[in-house]
Amino acid sequence: MSAEATRIVTKLWSYCHVLRDDGLSYGDYLEQLTYLLFLKMADEQTRPPWSKPSPVPEGYDWPSLVSRDGADLERQYRATLEHLGRQHGLLGVVFRKAQNKIQDPAKLKRLVSDLIDKEVWVTLEADVKGDAYEGLLEKNAQDTKSGAGQYFTPRALIDAMVACVAPKPVETVVDPACGTGGFLLAAHGWLTRQHPDMPREQREHLRLEALRGVEIVPDVTRLCAMNLLLHNVGPTPQELAKRRAALVKAGKKPADADDAIDRGLPVRTDDALRELGSARFNVVLTNPPFGRKSSILVVGEEGDTGREAVTYEREDFWATTTNKQLNFVQHVKSLLEIDGRAAVVVPDNVLFEGGAGETIRRKLLQECDVHTLLRLPTGIFYAQGVKANVLFFDRKRANAEGQANTRRLWVYDLRTNMHFTLKTNPLKRGDLDEFVGLYRPKGKKGRAETWSEANPTGRWRSYAYDDLVARDKCSLDLFWLKDDSLLDAENLPDPDVIADEIADDLRNALEQIEALLSDLRPKGVS
Repeated sequence: MSAEATRIVTKLWSYCHVLRDDGLSYGDYLEQLTYLLFLKMADEQTRPPWSKPSPVPEGYDWPSLVSRDGADLERQYRATLEHLGRQHGLLGVVFRKAQNKIQDPAKLKRLVSDLIDKEVWVTLEADVKGDAYEGLLEKNAQDTKSGAGQYFTPRALIDAMVACVAPKPVETVVDPACGTGGFLLAAHGWLTRQHPDMPREQREHLRLEALRGVEIVPDVTRLCAMNLLLHNVGPTPQELAKRRAALVKAGKKPADADDAIDRGLPVRTDDALRELGSARFNVVLTNPPFGRKSSILVVGEEGDTGREAVTYEREDFWATTTNKQLNFVQHVKSLLEIDGRAAVVVPDNVLFEGGAGETIRRKLLQECDVHTLLRLPTGIFYAQGVKANVLFFDRKRANAEGQANTRRLWVYDLRTNMHFTLKTNPLKRGDLDEFVGLYRPKGKKGRAETWSEANPTGRWRSYAYDDLVARDKCSLDLFWLKDDSLLDAENLPDPDVIADEIADDLRNALEQIEALLSDLRPKGVS
């Protein structure tokens, strides 16, 4: 993060501690910042040298806030959020169901006039204001009580995954569980750095068409939309207003014009697993939400509640299951165009679970080229109890001779004898350099193992397709390195690391037991 971005994060975040005394959470503060930053930036673009028409209705814009104080400001702010929440397009995404959480008018005035109004946000470089906002998102993720960490994948891992799939300027990239937009923005950054001389058509494609995200939680969608907007990704509010006016002038009903505008946004709120849709993509990068089961809250006739498992009946799925991650693997395969590339973070159970899991792994190996597996270390995610991997595969046409498209699976073990923690030893991009180099993004044919009988500590090893399908349940839970901590007490990690890992395992086990109990209970019984 640049010095300027760090200055802005420090400035904005320091005020959060003042509001925390009034009971405002980090997430609440970030939401209020999102609303106010959007209004301020929209107002800045109406002034010279831009002089663009405002997409925000008059009377509900930034001047209507900054000119007021006291109870009058609080009333106007509440009315503004309510009115803008009924709009379509980017306004609707950012302001839908928005509420004022800052009850003290004096503190709201300071946030509006002192912290936000004094910066000219539009003139800041995209990487400065974007980095500043991402810095706030990361601070919010570190607030473990909020649960926001489940939407945050370590940036070092995101960057390595993007470097491996290496998106091209004319391609399309989707994240069906996009959270606050980390993968989409990393792909955008990769493309602008690797191709600094893109012609105008490709730059406009990158800004307007290349990146798409789906997020199931509306509050997170709004953070993603703002994150993308601050990085200059997607149409501006002014462009959307102009396009809507053109559609209505061409004869479209206002409601149909609104729907067309909503479909053209880079991010939308939806359950990505609900249906496939018609769009296919060159690249899928995603870290689906943790938790084994999909479920909904059911309220009985007597007011009693319980959770009911959700299954997705889709013709493009190989198997029907309540396991969310297995469903996302199937969904990602369907999203890809032929020869499209995917990198998906999956928990260990996706690699070895029987039943539907075995069916899905066998089908995936048969129909796609499942070429790489990265075993991730523990201690790198904010969510507790996560043992995860990154699965890389390419979608292929059906082989005319009926042969599997997977020939060989290459596995890199970054877990065994590796110890990371969020606070004292966080995962860095340099920790993944060896893996990215061995992956060979520009040509996988030249890969060579670092493991051999002569070098049993090599972390890079390959397995033939026939060996994989012959394993019990077609398990892809592959490891070969000796765990030093099991052989030599002197190599044991620090006691706090061991305690964290034990606690993580116990939480994971408890979650599975509770999921099993919820399935066994009669419906309507909590």
